[in-house]
Amino acid sequence: MLLQYAKDNEPFDRPDYFSMLKLDGIRLLVSNMDVLKLYTKNMDVTARFPELYSPPISKGTILDGELIVTDEKGHPDWEACMARFQSKKSKNQIQFCAFDILYFKGENVMGLPLEKRLELLEAELEETEFYTRMRVMTGSAVKLFDLVREAGLEGIVLKKRDSKYESRSQPCEPGGKAIRSWSWQKVINYAYSDVMITGYSKKDHNWLIGVPEGERIKPLGTMELGITSQLRKSVWPRLGRSIIGENKDFVFVDPLVSCRVKHRGYYKSGLMRLPVLEEVNS
Repeated sequence: MLLQYAKDNEPFDRPDYFSMLKLDGIRLLVSNMDVLKLYTKNMDVTARFPELYSPPISKGTILDGELIVTDEKGHPDWEACMARFQSKKSKNQIQFCAFDILYFKGENVMGLPLEKRLELLEAELEETEFYTRMRVMTGSAVKLFDLVREAGLEGIVLKKRDSKYESRSQPCEPGGKAIRSWSWQKVINYAYSDVMITGYSKKDHNWLIGVPEGERIKPLGTMELGITSQLRKSVWPRLGRSIIGENKDFVFVDPLVSCRVKHRGYYKSGLMRLPVLEEVNS
C-alpha cells in the first residue's frame, strides 16, 4: 500500500487520522512465515541484511516498515542506507522500523482497521537493537510537521484510523502491484531554491541546473520532474540562442534562464536531490 501526496502538500489535523514521521529509508517487508524473508519492491533481499535474521515476532507474521540508517544526530540518512543496501562491505548499522502488520500468526489481518492492526503490532513486536516500531499520534499533524521542518527531516504521513491495508496481490508475491490510496497521505518537507539552466541532455532534454558560486556556476545535476511539454517549448528559444558548447551527451548554454525548484536537500556530493520545477522566472 502506497502513499498519495496530501493536497497542496499541507498537513491537516483530523481526529480520524493518525500522524507519524516519514522515515527516509527503504520500504521493507519482513515475512516470518515458513522461513524468514525480506522483500523490497517484491525483490528478495534477505541475504543483504543478516542483522534481521532473528525477528522478535511469531511465526506466520508479516510486518511492513522502513529500513533506515541513522546519522550522528539520530536522523535517517538515505545515502548511508543506500550504501548499506548496495554493498555488503558497508558497516552502516541498519534498523527496521515497523509501521504495520499484515499477517499475524498465519492469519491475514489486512482487512482489520489500521487502529486494530497497530494494537496487534504493539503487542506482537518486542523492540530490539535492530527492530523497532513507529510511534503514532492522533491528529497533531500540523505541530508534528513544524517539528519536522525544524529538524530537517523528510516529512510526515497521515493515515485514516479505520483504513484497511489495500493490495492487488498477496504480500511478497513476485510481480505483485501495490495500491496507492488516499487513506494514506504524505507531506514532504521540501526545500525551495532558485537555480539557473546551464544546459540540457540530448537524449531526453532534461535540464542541467546550477547556482552561481563566485565567478563560476556550481553544477547541481539534472532536473526532469515538473517540466511540461509546454514549458519546454516556451523556454527552448532562449536556450537555443545561448548555446556555448556540447559533448556526446549534453548541450551547454549560458546560464541566462532562472527557475524556482523544490527539492529534498542535497547529496553529500553537493548535487541536488530530486529537484522538481515549480516555475520559470521571468
